[in-house]
Amino acid sequence: MIKKNNVRKNNKILEFKHNLNVVNNVPTFKLKAFLIIVFLLLIALVIRIAFLQFVDGEMLKQKAFAQLSYTETISANRGSIYDSTGTVLATSYDADNVIIVPEKIKEEEKQLTASMLSTIFELDINEVLTQLNSEESKITLVKNASKDKIDTLEAWVEESNLEYGAIYTEETVARYYPYSTLASNVIGFCGTDSQGLSGIEYSWDSVLTGTAGKSISSKDASQSQIPNTEETYIPAENGYDLTLTIDVNIQSIVEKYLKQAVEENECTKGGTTIVMDPSTGDILSMASYPDYDLNSPFTPNIYISEDWDNLSTSEKSNRLQRMWNNKCITDTYEPGSVFKTITAAVALEENIVQVDTPNTFYCSGVEVVADRNIKCWRARPHAAQSLRDAYNNSCNPAFMQLGRMVGTTTLYKYYEAFGFFSKTGVSLSGEASGIFFNIDDVGPVQLATMSFGQRFTITPLQMISSVSALVNDGILMQPRIVKSITNTDTGETTSISTTAVRQVVSKDTSETIKSMMQSEVEVGTGKRGLVAGYTVGGKTGTSEPSQSNTDDGYVASFIGIGPVENTKIVVLTCLYDPQGKSHQGGEIAAPVVSKIFSEVLPYLGVSSNADKSNVQNSTSDANLY
Repeated sequence: MIKKNNVRKNNKILEFKHNLNVVNNVPTFKLKAFLIIVFLLLIALVIRIAFLQFVDGEMLKQKAFAQLSYTETISANRGSIYDSTGTVLATSYDADNVIIVPEKIKEEEKQLTASMLSTIFELDINEVLTQLNSEESKITLVKNASKDKIDTLEAWVEESNLEYGAIYTEETVARYYPYSTLASNVIGFCGTDSQGLSGIEYSWDSVLTGTAGKSISSKDASQSQIPNTEETYIPAENGYDLTLTIDVNIQSIVEKYLKQAVEENECTKGGTTIVMDPSTGDILSMASYPDYDLNSPFTPNIYISEDWDNLSTSEKSNRLQRMWNNKCITDTYEPGSVFKTITAAVALEENIVQVDTPNTFYCSGVEVVADRNIKCWRARPHAAQSLRDAYNNSCNPAFMQLGRMVGTTTLYKYYEAFGFFSKTGVSLSGEASGIFFNIDDVGPVQLATMSFGQRFTITPLQMISSVSALVNDGILMQPRIVKSITNTDTGETTSISTTAVRQVVSKDTSETIKSMMQSEVEVGTGKRGLVAGYTVGGKTGTSEPSQSNTDDGYVASFIGIGPVENTKIVVLTCLYDPQGKSHQGGEIAAPVVSKIFSEVLPYLGVSSNADKSNVQNSTSDANLY
């Protein structure tokens, strides 16, 4: 129903119509739904805030801190390596790498830039231009640049119009080896990250490296320090210094004569020499030739560089690995007649023979073993001999007879005692161990050949360790090459003690063996190992390759002891695959040891003694083998 309303205006009554029934256009249920949704969103927001606060709060706090914090690594200085006299063999120094950013160098600037860089750093200008035109974001142009060259570079960059950051330097630590090639296969080298890759540098890397430190501070987006914020500083623990048993003077003498012998006798597979103190097991020298330059270890030496540019990456890698190997410990060889010293010692210790009993053995020039004829090295038979005679003559038939007298079981018992079945434990990586027949597979032929040092292999270090035991009152010492470790932060030095492994033979056997070694040099096959003014002993060795490995060639070797009375050093030299005038150890290896003795014994303060009156009579011949 419409109600009428009268309104008086200008004394007139106006009449209009108005509907008083107002209609609500928003449905009630929609409004309620909207309010419920808003309420739920508010609850969800509260829950989310609570979750961020109480559940993810710590994690978000750490992320925020990480965005603001700046961590700087503090490099630890790598320890140095010294010889036994305190001479530095390896050390580190601060250096700089030169970095270029090709995209920041304009086209018209490249020629001048390449010219300057090639002049300063003695580089090929075309190679520098190639790098400047590279699409790489940045290139390390020069590593471990010297300070004077960096100063010259920085002066030129400052005067040039190059864009900021086009050329810059990065601080680094470089490794330096003052003696370059000396003891290279022993010391080893580091990579560009100062991590040891071979030799002592690798096997003692954890000791030499130390532990890096760090500095943690808060910085803003512009990398400026945020005031009043906490800063954490953890100092670096520098690497420890190592002092080796190697004597740089003895090492130099050894390497001089080893190199001479390898080159003169055309030894296609090189040579090795070890000098050991038998009373301590200390390695006074350990040399392999060919060697390489420790300051440029990836540059092939002349012995592996043939057709280098035509080799595949894997072939280059294999050759470099052979160049780096320390053959004294990584490669095994057939010791030949030097090993007769071991067979003789076992027989003496077991009281199977006496050293000077006449007619103990008979050599007809050939020994029949299991229907096989195994000849003596000399066509003319040695006939009747004592053990000393057989040793001096290096007679194979006599030692095959001795091997049968001793027997496989007893021989293997002593082989284990001498350490031929296991690694010596010297603290160098890559050490190999002897390779022998399984004892159950040793027949008459295997026993015969083992008795004079063939058809099994050992390392040169195992060979010299065993003979050192024989002249050290029968006590086997563990080889030692690291003498002490020094904490460079505190100066505290920790000595690495010598280790007696076991008593292998008696002192009486030891004295008899030394007497035999002396007579072998003075009247036997080792005459070229004599040293004027000193009583020395030794044993020659010449091992022929097996029929299945004829490419291996002969190994000529000689082990010497000096002086005989109170032995100070034992020296073993091995020459691999000689192609020169001779392949006999008595002719080409014995002189090497003699020359080493002639310089090293006086250096060690051993008095000269020209008296050789206690040389025993022998029926040995003057031939060398």
